[in-house]
Amino acid sequence: MAAAPELRPSDTTPEDPGEVTLWLRQLGAANPQASSKLFELLYSELRRLARSHLRRENPGHTLSATGLAHEAWFRMAEQVRTQWQNRGHFMAVASTMMRRILVNHELARRAAKRDVDLVPVTLSGLEQIGIAPDRDVVAVHEALLAFEAVDARAAKVVELRFFGGLENEEVAEALAISLATVKRDWAVARAWLHRELSGA
Repeated sequence: MAAAPELRPSDTTPEDPGEVTLWLRQLGAANPQASSKLFELLYSELRRLARSHLRRENPGHTLSATGLAHEAWFRMAEQVRTQWQNRGHFMAVASTMMRRILVNHELARRAAKRDVDLVPVTLSGLEQIGIAPDRDVVAVHEALLAFEAVDARAAKVVELRFFGGLENEEVAEALAISLATVKRDWAVARAWLHRELSGA
């Protein structure tokens, strides 16, 4: 298969898909150049996303932003059957992947130290989503999975806003929904998660 054409910013118009979207399509078409090109184009965003996730974790986490970004990238690149829509779709999935990596990391830590008094890893900033600050990362992850079964879109809004550190406008763009919908979903999600995790 022929390589995707090199694009310059002047080659695109608002109606055209951007360079990242074109390379994402090539990734789905198994173009061997697509993976390295996308890594080059998206690496700084993946690092920013990883830093945002790690800011929520307790200090002294053994995963670095670089390590988290790389692990998420390798897992994403393996998803050759995924039909990537655009940059926003890719970054939304990357955020979910990073959260799962961090949860799995915590579960592995607990399993390795089962016989020791272990302090659960908590997340900072939980008050933003109506959750007591002492709830640990695994409990929040499980609650978010349960909420996803109730309202998948609103769960993705929480994923991107809280864990991914995106602003409302960025969430709206990533999910291709209106700003008003983002705000409404955020309010619904906060109420549901507060109720679920406070036992109210």
